[in-house]
Amino acid sequence: MSPLDMNTETDSGAGDEINQAPDNETEQAPETTNGEEEPEVKKDWYVIHTYAGYEKRVKTNLERRVDSMDMKNKIFRIMVPTEKEITSRGGQKRTVEKKVFPGYVLVEMVMDDDSWYVVRNTPGVTGFVGPGSKPVPLSEKEVTHILRQVGVVEGKPRIDFDVNQVVRVVSGPFKNFEGKVEEINQEKGTVKVSVSMFGRETPVELEFHQVIKF
Repeated sequence: MSPLDMNTETDSGAGDEINQAPDNETEQAPETTNGEEEPEVKKDWYVIHTYAGYEKRVKTNLERRVDSMDMKNKIFRIMVPTEKEITSRGGQKRTVEKKVFPGYVLVEMVMDDDSWYVVRNTPGVTGFVGPGSKPVPLSEKEVTHILRQVGVVEGKPRIDFDVNQVVRVVSGPFKNFEGKVEEINQEKGTVKVSVSMFGRETPVELEFHQVIKF
């Protein structure tokens, strides 16, 4: 189940104040007494819903709250999942960063009343993802998939054409040639195009950004 398939709790709260200044609360997390060790607790990844376009601002606001409210022992990583995508315009390669889940932020945390309060009342947060008011953690499979997307070093080229489609070369030594796509190599980011040269069809290998579809 992906974050976008789950229901979102969107009741109103202090987190609705987008322009609120960074918090200065000094609340402390409960401490153990009598020298007893705290029992081991399980941390999970949860998804919070934010106002559109405020994902990075929410991340910054929450990081400040974690510091000021001494919650580093309960709230760990805060992530706005993004991936790089290679596009082309006018024969020029461009790398753009896209949000994997627009309007959502991932938080690795130990869920209890205190941590819930800190996250839920962060400016820009509209609620946790889950049925009603109960936050639901992501499964291990979902987390692994998302972290793999975030950890991609190189951008994944976007393909705007298919095999057997006629394309035009817009850069390189074969500029302005037309041909039919014979093969697409997603891993290498290349496409094999059959172009007419000296009266015969010749396959040439080009990068995705060097061709455009008609």
